[in-house]
Amino acid sequence: MRLIDIHTHGLGGYDTRTDDEKDIINMAEIQDSCGVSEIIPTIYPDTIKIMRDNMTAVKRAMDIQKARLSLLFSSIREGNKGGTRGSSAFIHGVHLEGPFLNPERCGALKAASFIRSTEYNLQSLIDGFEDIVKIITVAPELNGAVSLIKKISDKGIIASMGHSDASYTEAEAGFNAGAKGITHIFNAMRGIHHREPGIAVFGLLNKEIYIEVIADPFHIHPKTVELIFRTKNQDRIILVSDSVKGTKASYKAAAEGIINQSGRLQGGAMTLTEASKRLIEIGFDELMINNCVTRNPSAYLYKG
Repeated sequence: MRLIDIHTHGLGGYDTRTDDEKDIINMAEIQDSCGVSEIIPTIYPDTIKIMRDNMTAVKRAMDIQKARLSLLFSSIREGNKGGTRGSSAFIHGVHLEGPFLNPERCGALKAASFIRSTEYNLQSLIDGFEDIVKIITVAPELNGAVSLIKKISDKGIIASMGHSDASYTEAEAGFNAGAKGITHIFNAMRGIHHREPGIAVFGLLNKEIYIEVIADPFHIHPKTVELIFRTKNQDRIILVSDSVKGTKASYKAAAEGIINQSGRLQGGAMTLTEASKRLIEIGFDELMINNCVTRNPSAYLYKG
């Protein structure tokens, strides 16, 4: 079973806030040791220059993986049984969590780094990286965001809506413009109100859009997770870790490393493997959960 984590910032002391490809390789190797087969390293919002430096590190790490695979295949063709050094989770590309986000719903992200949703800013950010950018999270209610979502989608990149104060109607407009996903539903977004259901209810009721769910014990109450699985069509639910540099490779019942000095959650507490096992242990259907970390993210990435 190939587990795919489409939203991971880091793990075990390494993260994507780096210009060193070795940090990304180390992150991928730790993910592999934790049972995760494929990852999309997620870039924090920052200045365009810093985000491009971070993407460069990921791109170089991807080149290292390709070279290792080429060497492995050559060895196999030549009849050698020895493998290459360092098994690691396959890196698909990057998920840009911003910088086209709503400062009112910044969560633990740096609101000062959020910028206007313009085509110029988008192109300045991704120029030369179009081949590795797989997902961009955008708040659809911002000025220019709906048009930007369309431009992102037209480039073959997945637009996901998140860090957002969008109403139901605004979320629907983002979806109609091409948005395919919602980033960590319920977290860093408008909550549900009976007179304004907001982006979260749109994500639950729309049968086509995919939703990310952080499945550790801290981000969403178990009964809210139950609500998600009772309401949402299950082939559109994707479990993610949202793991960060301080996330431990082995979870030990504490949120150490994921809560900042102000008490705010700043990332997931568990690997994707452990998060999925936890849900099965507390009573969720095993096949359903396994689909949410294998088949569903694969369909999200590849079936258009």
